[in-house]
Amino acid sequence: MSERMILNRIKKLMELEEQMKSLQQQADKLKEEIKADMEVKKQEEIKAGNHVVRFKTIVTNRLDSKALQSSLPDVYKQFVKQTESRRFTVA
Repeated sequence: MSERMILNRIKKLMELEEQMKSLQQQADKLKEEIKADMEVKKQEEIKAGNHVVRFKTIVTNRLDSKALQSSLPDVYKQFVKQTESRRFTVA
């Protein structure tokens, strides 16, 4: 692929990412409006047509790896798992 072709693809990619960002902001705004309405009505679930919208509190338990590493470093080292990934960026 020539440099010109890559530049054209990068330009198109950046345009599409900007459009996605704009659409995501619009979607987030609509979600916030729906959530605000549900909070005002004190509802965790609403039905609208064929859709069911839920906005519930979920409690999860997660391991605080930094606290474990600082208080029990040997145990942390015993269970830590290294992973590998690749990152694509355009600057």
